Amino acid sequence: MKHLLALAIKFVIITLVLLVILTWAFDVSFLNTLMISLALTALSYAIGDLLVFLNAGKPGNQVSRNTVATFTDFIMALAIILVIGWLLTGELAGMVAPALVSALVLSAGEWFFHQYVDRSVVPWYNEYKTAKR
Repeated sequence: MKHLLALAIKFVIITLVLLVILTWAFDVSFLNTLMISLALTALSYAIGDLLVFLNAGKPGNQVSRNTVATFTDFIMALAIILVIGWLLTGELAGMVAPALVSALVLSAGEWFFHQYVDRSVVPWYNEYKTAKR
């Protein structure tokens, strides 16, 4: 249940950011923005938040794990927005600036989302990994 809530929060944040940047500032259609939001939410939660963030360093070193995961989320957001935006709009060059701005804003938010994941979604993780060593 905690993962579903985290996914919902992440989807809302990503969708709001992309609506402002892609739809309002760069005239990407609402439907295309929604499609990008869905794909980005699923991939970045599975890869950036669960795989990379939880395994990017020592369990107790949240800052190090957060830095690596936030950088990974930036690269992933940039790539996903650029590629899916290009596939949906047919314009690659026209998606570079929107993808870059969106990825920067989203990665800033990811720093705080990772802290939420650490405290509320997987609080048991630090004890589990420390005991396993």
